[in-house]
Amino acid sequence: MTFPSSTLLFGAGKMGGAMLEGWLAQGLPAASLTVIDPMPSDGLKALAAKHGFALNPAAPKGPFSVIVLAIKPQMLEAAAPALKGLYDGSTLLVSVLAGKTMADLSGRLPGLAAIVRAMPNLPASVGRGVTGAAASAAASKAQRQLADTLLKGIGRVEWVDGENLIDAVTAVSGSGPAYVFHLVECLAEAGVAEGLPRPVAERLARATIEGAGELLYRSDLSPETLRQNVTSPGGTTAAALTVLMGENGLKPLMVKAVAAARRRAEELSG
Repeated sequence: MTFPSSTLLFGAGKMGGAMLEGWLAQGLPAASLTVIDPMPSDGLKALAAKHGFALNPAAPKGPFSVIVLAIKPQMLEAAAPALKGLYDGSTLLVSVLAGKTMADLSGRLPGLAAIVRAMPNLPASVGRGVTGAAASAAASKAQRQLADTLLKGIGRVEWVDGENLIDAVTAVSGSGPAYVFHLVECLAEAGVAEGLPRPVAERLARATIEGAGELLYRSDLSPETLRQNVTSPGGTTAAALTVLMGENGLKPLMVKAVAAARRRAEELSG
């Protein structure tokens, strides 16, 4: 695994912190890593003390080969001056700022042309995230590979052909965990409606989604095949799927939901 010769992580909150822990677990040399965070948590301080990477140095030594920007999107304008002198024309910027386009980033950070815009999701906090990523035309194949290595610190990476698809990524996987959590809520409510005590229904629903997700993770079979394996002709699952797969079932509802999320992502980034 090839890591950047020098990496700056700017922002080490929930997502940045998850990436940091993933990199260290994969063997990123601490000596090549600098972290800047205006309000470092006790956990971040302890991590720096344990591994020896530079945390909030008085004079960071730039230019860095890669800068990973993991601050809140609204902080970009205020943070940009702090990055002056820490990059040059050969630096790769990896941004996980939702709604901030490559044009926004290059406008605030003039001279940075090699950009990867990435959209991770919440399971990154447990190392099981998935990140959609798009690279600018100025990003070389080697730079894209460096970004891929860093993003794999929090899970899987899926590359899309252009930045115009990042809003669709946001709608599917960025917001997707909330859809799954709501499915658990709905399944539990359905159990209560059938007479189960609420605590039992909630535990059953939660464990069912956890187990099904783990099976999906471990199996090479398609979701369709896994569904068919659970479904006996004329049985109870088939009866339920007649409703879920009907004209007004889950598929058209999910298509509408994802489209709504994509439209909102476009509004926020525009």
